[in-house]
Amino acid sequence: MKSTIIIATAVAALGFGLNASAADQNAAVKAKNLCAACHGPQGISVNPLWPNIAGQKADYLQKAMRDYKNGTRNDPLMTPIGTTLSDSDIAGLAAYYAALPAGG
Repeated sequence: MKSTIIIATAVAALGFGLNASAADQNAAVKAKNLCAACHGPQGISVNPLWPNIAGQKADYLQKAMRDYKNGTRNDPLMTPIGTTLSDSDIAGLAAYYAALPAGG
């Protein structure tokens, strides 16, 4: 019985790890397609009008994107992008950029 529980736990953990990896990859693809044009491929903007987002706290990034999505925060470029993102997209993007080294 104990070995069955251990095996089931290991399989569940492995499955979770695969899902997290797929989510990380999805966030990286979304970041490249949605964010890199303004914020740079590594979250470091070359334009002083657009902030660096690499290394920002994930909670801050999530709040900002949720605020763009629900209209609490308004920007002619960010608001339309925010409205296209799901909550899981926002969480994935925030985690992705939070994990990158800060710059500038």
